[in-house]
Amino acid sequence: MVKFKKPYFIDTTLRDGEQAPGVVFSLDEKIKACSLLDEAGIPELEIGTPAMGIKEAQEINIICRQGFKFKTLAWCRANKQDILLAAKSGTNGVHLSFPVSQILQQAMEKNEQWVMQQLQETFDFASSHFDYVTIGAQDASRANLSFLKEFVGLAKFLGSSRVRIADTVGILNPISCFKLIKSIHATYHGLPLEIHAHNDLGMATANTVAAYLAGAECLSVTVNGLGERAGNAALEEVAMALEMSEMIDCGLKTTLFSELSNYVSEISNRVLPESKPITGSLVLSHESGIHTQCLQKDRKTYQLIEASRLGKPEQDFIIGKHSGKSTVRYYLEKANLPVDENICALLTVKIKEEANQKKSFISEKEFYRIYWEIRKKDKCYGEKEYAGINHSR
Repeated sequence: MVKFKKPYFIDTTLRDGEQAPGVVFSLDEKIKACSLLDEAGIPELEIGTPAMGIKEAQEINIICRQGFKFKTLAWCRANKQDILLAAKSGTNGVHLSFPVSQILQQAMEKNEQWVMQQLQETFDFASSHFDYVTIGAQDASRANLSFLKEFVGLAKFLGSSRVRIADTVGILNPISCFKLIKSIHATYHGLPLEIHAHNDLGMATANTVAAYLAGAECLSVTVNGLGERAGNAALEEVAMALEMSEMIDCGLKTTLFSELSNYVSEISNRVLPESKPITGSLVLSHESGIHTQCLQKDRKTYQLIEASRLGKPEQDFIIGKHSGKSTVRYYLEKANLPVDENICALLTVKIKEEANQKKSFISEKEFYRIYWEIRKKDKCYGEKEYAGINHSR
């Protein structure tokens, strides 16, 4: 049986996440996000790019002085000026990014020779200011594999704390990602590898999990997958995928995921889709009558994750077009109302009719309104008795 190292999460919500178009975090918002990430057990945060300006560098420094338990990292281009700014910002370490694909090198008017020379020079310079220096292979997924391995080999020789393999444009799929990481891991066994996946084709979470299984124990993520274009691998999705699909304990406090996800959604002005995996508002909801009948006996029948693991209460069943008698009985029993089979049948029909007309679900209040209308017509209660019962719940 393959033994995996414990996943090591590097959250880059404050750096790559904030690079999402139109997203700006205030210092107070950054500190609160850091506090939640710290409480959740994230061991390392990439908290910004000092070269962005004095204000950014000052805020990075303030965050570093808050006393959080996580390790802090500053993102830098491959030049000495960026490294000096990072050193002044007070982070524990520095990440140096290099263009390793020809398309990026040509656009930046660089070449492979420049990359290798600059790697040696800037690493030596960074090491004189930081004990913790990580190296980034930007656009590694489109680089020539032999050059990429040469680049990774030099980073290891110089003493890099780890090497980031970045799928900068999100071109990898789980199979190609697994093969790439496996090949590099086999060549440079013992060198910590990090996967930094983008979600352009909707595979960032899957690619991150695949990379971990191939040997990259360091996982670069953002809350909600926030990031440039289609975003990055989502922290909450990667962690729960490893825990639920591979039974790998990530050592994180998953009960904070809902609060963390909602907070980052709020401060980024990015509304969470209702069906967003793990933390969407409806992902633990159920409407289908076939499902709810089984769910009332055992939630595990049609629900993988217990709501409590995400810091949520279990949700009531959705009342709508696909509801069956089991849902009707559930709500009648919830209100301590008599469960009459004829009424259940009529309610089920009426619910479907209203849901079709609304093109949506029926609220609990609407459910009870329909119920009392049926009972009134059925003359099961007199006018006086009917009026005295709370049917507006």
